[in-house]
Amino acid sequence: MLLNNKNTTLLVAVCGLHMRGFPLEKQMIEYHAEFLREDNTAAKYKLYKLPTVPAKPGLIKQTVGGNMIRLEIWEMPLAEFGAFTAGIPAPLGISKVELENGEEVSGFICEGYAAQGAEDITSSGGWRNISQ
Repeated sequence: MLLNNKNTTLLVAVCGLHMRGFPLEKQMIEYHAEFLREDNTAAKYKLYKLPTVPAKPGLIKQTVGGNMIRLEIWEMPLAEFGAFTAGIPAPLGISKVELENGEEVSGFICEGYAAQGAEDITSSGGWRNISQ
């Protein structure tokens, strides 16, 4: 776990509705997270548009292939992280997301089974680039 600020915060990668300007950004703010930067995953991921209402992205790491996906890095207090993650619905979850520079941070991932019946939007490069 990558910790900052004397081990009181950690970095969280978000790739969809929790990004700035999207409906769940308010949760990031509610849990006292601060936006740090935009970044890219390593070129090992596929991004799916899940058939939910509203549509959500599903980021799935690949053993072979995949592309870089644009995401955001936020810094969240450790004291808020548990409550934040408790509200994440399946098939989404939090795990390690590998960034373009090789760093691993906690971030949104999706269980592999959710790719069945979902639209592969990997070629878009990220959630901001698709038509909602």
